[in-house]
Amino acid sequence: MFEGLLTDLAVVAVLGLGSYRFKALDGKGALSASLLGFAVIELGGIYPFLALLTFVVLGVLATKYRYEEKRKKGVAQSNGGVRSWGNVLGNGLAVVLFLILEKLSMMDTFWAATFSAIATVNGDTLASELGKIFGKRPRLITNLRPVKPGTNGAISLAGELFALLGIFMIALFALPLTVHKAQMLLAIVIGGFIGVNLDSIIGATLENRGITDNNSTNFLASLLGGLAGAGVFYILGG
Repeated sequence: MFEGLLTDLAVVAVLGLGSYRFKALDGKGALSASLLGFAVIELGGIYPFLALLTFVVLGVLATKYRYEEKRKKGVAQSNGGVRSWGNVLGNGLAVVLFLILEKLSMMDTFWAATFSAIATVNGDTLASELGKIFGKRPRLITNLRPVKPGTNGAISLAGELFALLGIFMIALFALPLTVHKAQMLLAIVIGGFIGVNLDSIIGATLENRGITDNNSTNFLASLLGGLAGAGVFYILGG
């Protein structure tokens, strides 16, 4: 058991250092990501950890993709795309909370919540970063009026499709953990999609009014997306 802990610590430390060296995270962000990754792998095992790692890798690639083009348009991630501890917690804290509940209850419902939360942040990141490039005529989610790319709460057809792709990729990691595979897949896709669009609604309302920032918006969306996924899984009889 002790050797397993050391191995897990070594893995997350190497990944944290890698995220720092590749300028995906700053020092505090890399440390926070390592601690969060360790919590995820200890609470949930390899599958949620791999799902979260997939989100990190895809998020970095999507952020860096045609970054100069996004920068010139004024819609690029700040600090050259380097994120910090607030972003790490905003995207990962709900995942840890759901894993704790799963550990205590041993219910597949909270697996659905866990992966729906990861699917939410993955789908949102791909929709945001790639939608800025490929999205045509973005509209504000609350009233469907045309807005500039990068506006809080803006959605586009391309962005929604990228979100669904990101959600589906995360959902696949949950399937080995349950015998209710069809219900789990459907629950995570629905929960993640709800979470992504709730992120847009929160951005268009609370964030635009200064009540939340990007990190707290991500946390709320992933929390609500996770709860939505759990609810759908329960309704489907998983």
